[in-house]
Amino acid sequence: MIKDAQGQAVSGATAASAALLDQAVRAYNSGYGDAMALCDEAIADSPNLVMAHLTKAWMLAGANDPRLVSKAQALVAGAAGMAMNEREKNHLAALQQAVAGARMAAVALLDRHLMHDPFDLVAHQAAMLMDGFLGRFRWVRDRSARALPRWSADMPSYGTILAFHGFGCEEAGDYARAEDESRRAAELEPHSFWPHHTVAHVMEMTGRPEDGLGWMAAREKLWSSPDNLTQVHIWWHKSLFHVELGQYDAALALYDGPILNSLRPLAINLTNLSALLWRLDTLGVDVGDRWADLVTRWEGHADGRCLVFIDVHAAMAELRSGQEALAERRLGWMRDTAASGVEAAPLYRDVGIPLVEALTAFHRGAYAQTVARLQDVRFDVWRIGGSHAQRDIIDWTLTEAALRAGQRDVALSLAYERLGTRPRSFVNRDFLRRAERIAA
Repeated sequence: MIKDAQGQAVSGATAASAALLDQAVRAYNSGYGDAMALCDEAIADSPNLVMAHLTKAWMLAGANDPRLVSKAQALVAGAAGMAMNEREKNHLAALQQAVAGARMAAVALLDRHLMHDPFDLVAHQAAMLMDGFLGRFRWVRDRSARALPRWSADMPSYGTILAFHGFGCEEAGDYARAEDESRRAAELEPHSFWPHHTVAHVMEMTGRPEDGLGWMAAREKLWSSPDNLTQVHIWWHKSLFHVELGQYDAALALYDGPILNSLRPLAINLTNLSALLWRLDTLGVDVGDRWADLVTRWEGHADGRCLVFIDVHAAMAELRSGQEALAERRLGWMRDTAASGVEAAPLYRDVGIPLVEALTAFHRGAYAQTVARLQDVRFDVWRIGGSHAQRDIIDWTLTEAALRAGQRDVALSLAYERLGTRPRSFVNRDFLRRAERIAA
């Protein structure tokens, strides 16, 4: 039986197709190279190379884009009739849950599988991405922590599993370890998205925007080439450092240049654009007609049932482009999902709908209503997934709404809270100055 680079048997492979699959997995893990095309090449060589079909299905399912769900479902259905070993059967079972929207069930299956096969990097990444959009990054840390002692530094892709652990540590608040491990992983895997991304997160969360820009600049040639298919998110992180320093023109220049130029039309990529424009918009920056352009890019990429995180960002574009009817249509879809029996129904009901209603209130200038709505839900926002940095847009909006509503105590409290972790932030200091000016 032919084996892959981590020593796992792959059914239906030739030596050539197994090598192509190894390249595809490396591209999938690093965000560097066209993993989908490499899977297609492997399948062309060996049509029954089931792991190539399953890996491709994970890529499509992990995009959380309704336009790709049916493609993932078709791949899973086709793979079900192929000969496969136990590892591949475990992937199939997890994918069948994932493409049906049952992410928690899918992760549970992968988690058990990884206890027996800690070298399965496709399973590690698939579980990590799904946990990330379930708000459960602690398990990203712990799952890779139990695998790392069984790896050795001379194994192929050791830097990848180390990078996964580093990101899990960052989201768990262990910033020193996250930075140390991720810098090491970046040396081992210099083109990989994950270690570079994690160090950027550490610098964002610890209030080091100048260091963040230095980190970006020193390694830009490694993460910004056309082969880096996930670079749009790195550019977004760079724009956040400029925003924190009050350099709003620089942030907009990144939006108009490399962010748009590197954008692939997928839901998760579009969230970066909404998140940056919403931050700048709330600060009073004139973003021109960018919302009108962005809302057209969102069409068809968020359906009110695939992922709350994505629907929230799509709603931002619909509201700020002046197309409230689209946001109301989205709320209707979300209410239908909330009333259904799918896994995500409670999340849509308890968190997703209140968030979009709060954003709608903010857009309409009902700032006291926005404060009340967001204070009710802010402690459950982790459930929509995404990173701490991504979800910060909710507390950011809450703080701005409290300022505009003239709620001095709330605004002061939130400003002090934000300054507690990012005291050098121009934005946070300005929040405090404005709160102090509200009459007691």
